[in-house]
Amino acid sequence: MSLKDRSIALVEDDPIMGESLVQMLSLEGALVTWWRSGGEAIAASPRHRPEAVICDLRLPDVDGEQVFLAWANSEMPPPFVFITGFGDIDQAVRLMKGGAGDFLTKPFEKDVFLERLADLLPRRSEFAGACLGVSPPMRSVQRLLDRIAKVRSTVLITGETGTGKEVAARYLHGASSSGELPFVAINCAAIPADLLESELFGHERGAFTGAGQRHLGYAERAGGGTLFLDEVGELRPELQAKLLRLVEERTFRRVGGEKDLAFSARLVAATNSDLQAAVAIGRFRKDLLFRLDVLNVAVPPLRERKEDIAWLLDRFFEEFAALVDTPLRGVSALTEQAAADHPWPGNVRELRNRVERAVALGLGPWLMPSDLFPEALQHQVVDAFGSLAEVRNEAERRHIERALGCASGEMARAAKILGIGRTTLWEKMQKLGLRAG
Repeated sequence: MSLKDRSIALVEDDPIMGESLVQMLSLEGALVTWWRSGGEAIAASPRHRPEAVICDLRLPDVDGEQVFLAWANSEMPPPFVFITGFGDIDQAVRLMKGGAGDFLTKPFEKDVFLERLADLLPRRSEFAGACLGVSPPMRSVQRLLDRIAKVRSTVLITGETGTGKEVAARYLHGASSSGELPFVAINCAAIPADLLESELFGHERGAFTGAGQRHLGYAERAGGGTLFLDEVGELRPELQAKLLRLVEERTFRRVGGEKDLAFSARLVAATNSDLQAAVAIGRFRKDLLFRLDVLNVAVPPLRERKEDIAWLLDRFFEEFAALVDTPLRGVSALTEQAAADHPWPGNVRELRNRVERAVALGLGPWLMPSDLFPEALQHQVVDAFGSLAEVRNEAERRHIERALGCASGEMARAAKILGIGRTTLWEKMQKLGLRAG
């Protein structure tokens, strides 16, 4: 395993030994922190999180064992490699039994030291740090969102239903400087049209029948955070005009209100519709589209990012398995292959729903293809009893293919083998979709 970019702490009071180890590790690409006393290392333990600690057992102020115990009581303690003299071997063995990783007696060979250290480091996934996906398309989306997070411009997220547009919006919000402020989401297609204005902008008491008190809308509740408008293409024309004002002037007015209120949140809109086409037929305002589409993020469908399927499958399995008492231990390789072959018309949402059902109903010990795709079993039963015409056509197809093979693709010879005329053979081949040669 490579030490490149791995965080290593060194506790060594000997300047010559310490310098040598720092140089050796740095040449391997490791990021080294050197503490020259045990007390210094103990003081740093609450806030420093190296991936491994190299520690001399004999230190001038405290014993190396005390350093180990200080780290062992912290959250997620790192593995320790102790550097010992022959007289300290018993102590080192005792510490290993207590949870330390390894020990090396002086003097030790460089290659042995590096190999033993590398073996102790926690394995890094190839996709460590991935939040939205592990495929190249989703990594590209995540990099774009990371850049957008540094500014407050309006964002339009596009993509098919179920691709994870809201997940992308939440990631953007979390990556921004306002990540601790509210993220307020509203589905413009899910709220009745006559209530949407009140829900979005709020209303004053008495604004309409049933408005018994002031109601703060989503735009106001978002504060300085993020207002996420999903399915923005479903907004009625009159609401599109009011949304345009919200974007252009950064102000809005409650229903029945007389005072303009400042809009402080970042606006993120999402749609699975072709807004350009909607503009062309007069269903969506062109000026609003321009205002919303300042920064565009396109989330690709799941079928275009196959590498994410197994990754998402594992994540959803772990999520749902933690919520129910299930005999399932994991996802089988056959299921992963079946999932990779599925077209996923419902995208990530479909995958999530299928895993939730499979975990709830699976009998274990492994989640199998029939758990994920129970409808496939029904189709197999139906397919096994095809019609007589289908059976006859399939038999004729195989027989004609064998005859053509024996005749090296020559139609006249194949027809003679089959005992039919060449014209009849040609007609049958046309019907069955066969080609000579």
